[in-house]
Amino acid sequence: MTISLGRYGVWRHAGGLTPELAREIESLGFGTVWIGGSPPGDLQLAEDLLDATGSLVVATGIVNMWTAPADEVARSYHRIAARHPDRFLLGVGIGHPEAIGDYSRPYATIVEYLDRLDALDVPVAGRALAALGPKVLDVARERTAGAHPYLTTPEHTRTARERLGDGVLLAPEHKVVLNDDPQAARGLGRPIVHKPYLGLRNYRANLARLGWSESDMDDGGSDALIDALVAHGTPEQVAARLDEHLAAGADHVCAQVLTPGLKDPEADLRRLAAALGIG
Repeated sequence: MTISLGRYGVWRHAGGLTPELAREIESLGFGTVWIGGSPPGDLQLAEDLLDATGSLVVATGIVNMWTAPADEVARSYHRIAARHPDRFLLGVGIGHPEAIGDYSRPYATIVEYLDRLDALDVPVAGRALAALGPKVLDVARERTAGAHPYLTTPEHTRTARERLGDGVLLAPEHKVVLNDDPQAARGLGRPIVHKPYLGLRNYRANLARLGWSESDMDDGGSDALIDALVAHGTPEQVAARLDEHLAAGADHVCAQVLTPGLKDPEADLRRLAAALGIG
């Protein structure tokens, strides 16, 4: 693919992203900013962030196939790609059954959505797929530039790379807390993991495949599970955890920096960038 994500990126919910923050992320040396949540099909925020920056790649993590019609998303993709060539990656995914009234035929819906993007000339190299389990990882390999797994560990990255093979994009997300007090860090990370993710079937199934027990996933998650899903410690310790994904076969890893009270993450991003040796 011609889009270069860089080794490290920043994942942040759409509601917490601004052009000013995108410029800061770019200046710190991160290669990509991922728009989290389910941004609408007009993709206006992606265009605004690209307009505000000079080289930063913007990716969606992810556009929800149930709520954003493929035709609208394709029109938006072509508008943005023409204005900012090689700087936009369209991440799409199926979302969660608990959030959708009619979640019938999820696998078929993925295939049909990608078929429609094909028909509307959205290039394979310009799109990625949210993928956790084997079947959807196979679709990511065959129908897109690659996979963007969410709420994963380096162990999942290793199995995903084995499934995807070489030459296919693998760009996992990992939550981080820059705090070397384990109890305080878990206190910040556990609520984010617990609700909604530990109540969602697809994430529980993925964690079970990785060997986590029901008791690990119940009651807000065991300390061991939270520690696996939320990297915490000094900036250097967190950077080392992110690098475990790269060692396991990821091409790019995006950090979701969690802060008390959802305050702006700029200070923690600066500390993390320094520990990663970027910028």
